Amino acid sequence: MSRQGLIEFDAVLAIARRGSFRAAALELGVSTTSLSNLISALERRLGVRLFNRTTRSVSLTDAGRNFVDQVAPAVATLHDAMLAASAQQESPSGTIRINAFPTAAREILALLLLPFLRRYPQVHVDLVTEGRIGDIVAEGFDLGLRSAELVPSDMIAIPVGPPRRFAVVASPAYLEAHGMPETPPDLMRHRCLRIRLPNGALHRWQFERDGQPFQIDVEGPITLDEASLARIAVLENMGIGYFMESDVREDLEAGRMVRLLADWTPPLARLCLYYPNRRNASAAFRALIEMARRSFG
Repeated sequence: MSRQGLIEFDAVLAIARRGSFRAAALELGVSTTSLSNLISALERRLGVRLFNRTTRSVSLTDAGRNFVDQVAPAVATLHDAMLAASAQQESPSGTIRINAFPTAAREILALLLLPFLRRYPQVHVDLVTEGRIGDIVAEGFDLGLRSAELVPSDMIAIPVGPPRRFAVVASPAYLEAHGMPETPPDLMRHRCLRIRLPNGALHRWQFERDGQPFQIDVEGPITLDEASLARIAVLENMGIGYFMESDVREDLEAGRMVRLLADWTPPLARLCLYYPNRRNASAAFRALIEMARRSFG
């Protein structure tokens, strides 16, 4: 969808939403200089400053806050009208913005998004991965991708991806040297790779037996915040790791890793693509939703 004719309003809303000219320029696909010149020209035409700008921060003035409050609903309505018009095109095109947990993105990239792009080469997918749970509407995303239990109740959700489980794994060499844990409490006698969550907290490994969930606060030689780094550490015999099964499935099948405590890691909630009710969705958006429903039932 073209933003021509609304770029000034989109620019103001993007800066207000992102809190910086640089982040807003990246979102809009323009240079920071062009964005700054656009806002300056708009402020001269209006005769008021919309933003307080310093070298370190950007904030709305009182006039800017009033402007955003009044303009935002109108801009949303205009974009809906433009989406309705673009939905009439025979071949889907334009950009679809998706916000996802990194692990969720890895699980559906090859299963859904890449086949979708091969089928619709005029569509561009902007996939943003982050650990926090944001407001996809306020942040300008078309879709979110999270575990089913994390989807807001006012959203439409479509289950995607295969069944999911956690996997506790170690290399054969590590197990030969240190033995194999038989129960989760045995992990306290092993070298485990600790996980730091996006909010800075250390992740407690989650288990369940006979319907009773519990957690283990493991200890070990290293703390990591990225699954790809933890995978390297496990393959280098550094200790026992805790992953989404999909992140280490190929290593398990190839014998590079051994699965541990499988009886203590039951199936998890499905992943879901979710979105607000959209009466005038674009052809590209509707095509992705249709493919997701068809692929995963």
